[in-house]
Amino acid sequence: MKTDDQLSSIDPAPSSWWFDDALRQEAGSPTASALAGHLNVDVVIVGGGYTGLWTALALKERRPSLSVALIEASLCGAGASGKNGGKVHGYWASLPGMETSIGPDAALAVARAGTRAQDGIRTFATAPGRDVWWRESGNLRVSAAPAQDSKISNLVETARRLGVGDTAIALTVEELASRCRSPAFRAGIYFPEGANVHPARLARALRAAAIAAGVSIFENTPMLKLERAAPNRIVTPQGQIIARDVVLATNTELAVDPEIRPHVSVFSSYALMTEPAPEQLADIGWTGGEGIADLRMFIHYFRTTRDGRVLMGSGSGPISYGGNTHDPALTNDRASAARAERGLRRLLPALNHTRVARVWGGAIDVSADRLPFFRTMPRSRVHYGCGYSGHGVNATYIGGQCLASLVLDERDEWAMLPLCTRKIPALPPEPFRTLGGRAVRWGILACEEAEENERKGPIHARAVALLPRLLGMRIGTR
Repeated sequence: MKTDDQLSSIDPAPSSWWFDDALRQEAGSPTASALAGHLNVDVVIVGGGYTGLWTALALKERRPSLSVALIEASLCGAGASGKNGGKVHGYWASLPGMETSIGPDAALAVARAGTRAQDGIRTFATAPGRDVWWRESGNLRVSAAPAQDSKISNLVETARRLGVGDTAIALTVEELASRCRSPAFRAGIYFPEGANVHPARLARALRAAAIAAGVSIFENTPMLKLERAAPNRIVTPQGQIIARDVVLATNTELAVDPEIRPHVSVFSSYALMTEPAPEQLADIGWTGGEGIADLRMFIHYFRTTRDGRVLMGSGSGPISYGGNTHDPALTNDRASAARAERGLRRLLPALNHTRVARVWGGAIDVSADRLPFFRTMPRSRVHYGCGYSGHGVNATYIGGQCLASLVLDERDEWAMLPLCTRKIPALPPEPFRTLGGRAVRWGILACEEAEENERKGPIHARAVALLPRLLGMRIGTR
């Protein structure tokens, strides 16, 4: 096994392995031009990731006569939608935390919405002619340290108590080994609702479907200014769009908005992709395609690809000050990249001699209660969605449906979800938010790394790591 000073010999790249692969697949396909001139539409969507594209498709499906335009500052799918792990699952694994923060009935409503989203994504991903690597084999959460064992019983017991025991099935170490053998795995839970997908190919397939549905898409078209009025006006470098409704689907960029800033912090996650290793995967029996994550707070999340690669991610990247999405630490932090590789070598030692092909990082919009929220800004026809907290592949479908309902003034099952109606807790103001968050991150990382070696974390690290719980916060709570 490599020592720490040998890890992360590859600097984080500006784009993900996924996105480069998706663009190679599209070579020679028509591209969307930048907006030039004046445009009048019913709805303009800002942001060409999952949220914006699902919203566009939902609007055209429900109201085909609507004129809808979408602008994207770069290329559709170049941001978080093309950088994530491609693990598609809803909220059944989040029931204990949701029950605490929003209550049992609301928690079940959100989890059931996730199941509807899973159905919708499956229908889209498996349509003829779409090659997005959809594979539905369930999702595993594993204990990889003694301190993580109690989380298994809590997850299983919560599901049973709320009457949905079939959503979380406890596995012994032997049952877990029948799906994936690792000396680090102690026990696990199987969640039947879970799939893997090629995230960037999914984003680009959504883009193609939106164009086919009549959505006008303009890439390389950043929004320079939004003038809220009746109608609204969006200014771009070479033109402008007038629209009754605006949907802001710009992910972490929303964290600087004065209305949204109190509820969202910008973290980061790092992932690596290995070279193909199908023989090693066969040796450990991980051939079923299950997505896996450990039970740390700063989790390791991992999955295989169709060509036998392994993606390993670590949700432990730096926190930006004031929601600054241009902080280079969000995408170029070697220590975070090294943690992803250490996770690979520890959790899957059979791949110790498998080369890392690419490492990349990206920003995550983490809400104060770790659930997304969808709203209309006061006294306006401007709608937005954010706060996915690292669970966006499934939840962005929910977001698209919720935002479409807000645009269309529909009081349906989507608009009445807690994700649209709950009171969102606030985070501490700056500088306490970032400085405190960085201290807590340090404490939790120190504790979790010690626990993986079956030791207690340093007493000062344990004290700092307890602060969010003592303050009644949901974010940063182990």
